Amino acid sequence: MVAPFALSLQDLAPIAEGTSTAQAMAETILLAQEADRLGYTRLWYAEHHGMPSIASSVPEILIGSAAAHTENIRVGSGGVMLLNHAPLRIAEAYRTLEGLHPGRIDLGIGRAPGGDGYAMRALRSGGGEEFSAYLAELMAFDEDGFPPDHPFSRVPVSPGGIRLPPMWLLGSSGASAQAAGQLGIGYAFAAHFSHTPPAPAFEAYRHGFKATEAFPVPKTMLCVSVICAPTDEEAQYLSRSQAVSWALFTTGEQRKLMSPEEAHARVLTPQQQGIIDHQSSLWIVGSPATVRDAIAEKAESCAADEVMITTTVHSYELRRRSYQLIAEALGVAAR
Repeated sequence: MVAPFALSLQDLAPIAEGTSTAQAMAETILLAQEADRLGYTRLWYAEHHGMPSIASSVPEILIGSAAAHTENIRVGSGGVMLLNHAPLRIAEAYRTLEGLHPGRIDLGIGRAPGGDGYAMRALRSGGGEEFSAYLAELMAFDEDGFPPDHPFSRVPVSPGGIRLPPMWLLGSSGASAQAAGQLGIGYAFAAHFSHTPPAPAFEAYRHGFKATEAFPVPKTMLCVSVICAPTDEEAQYLSRSQAVSWALFTTGEQRKLMSPEEAHARVLTPQQQGIIDHQSSLWIVGSPATVRDAIAEKAESCAADEVMITTTVHSYELRRRSYQLIAEALGVAAR
């Protein structure tokens, strides 16, 4: 099977129990190189804060590192949480990345804080109602779009002579989809944690889309959580790490990603088991054939142009194997 959609991946840079942060950082490079070799279209890093199990607090550093160690794959943020940053700072950072790696950088933008309330306070994060203003300011900095009497019109963005890379808006609702369409940027739907059906949001995005130089036509991306192993049984066994870790995180216990052995031995509360029962319906887990069919069905149901996969397993080697099996099952051509 050759998939009728592009295939990409998201790396949360997980820190597994029994490993170090340094190992997790080194793994980001190994995974980027493997994704490049396997023929994935793009690799994105998500901004998270205050989470001991995730090492992706500063996506632009991981983006620069991955781009420097690969040749073809596009690398970007999925996403940078705009309310945590001054728009000028993001314009400078991603223009710098685009200047270093022209034509290979993406700027995915989200409105969530990427952490809990304490992290938001530490980051001086803006409120959600300010997101539209932050986004408009970011685009005005890039396009020299401030009115002459605006104080920011006197602030040149450095480095100059470089435009921001293609922008994507991350979301899980019709409101964010409509905004992405009106702005003429890409739209990525977070189906890996949202129970909202993506098809209506994609339709709203396409209906209101206004063409731009970066996006002459609308581009939709469906983000899904996938764990693939040679057999359904092994994949289900490995997925217990993700399931238990999600339940613990949701109920306020933060720790590194546990092994499947420990996860299977962990006694959960009824509340925690209920969280798994609810969330696991979003996860695609199984053999290459099982995963291929499930991904294809989800993508076809909403006419996604691209599918982005995130995989959470305890073993870094088995995570890379999962991405390889998925690429082979969906006909992605290795380089």
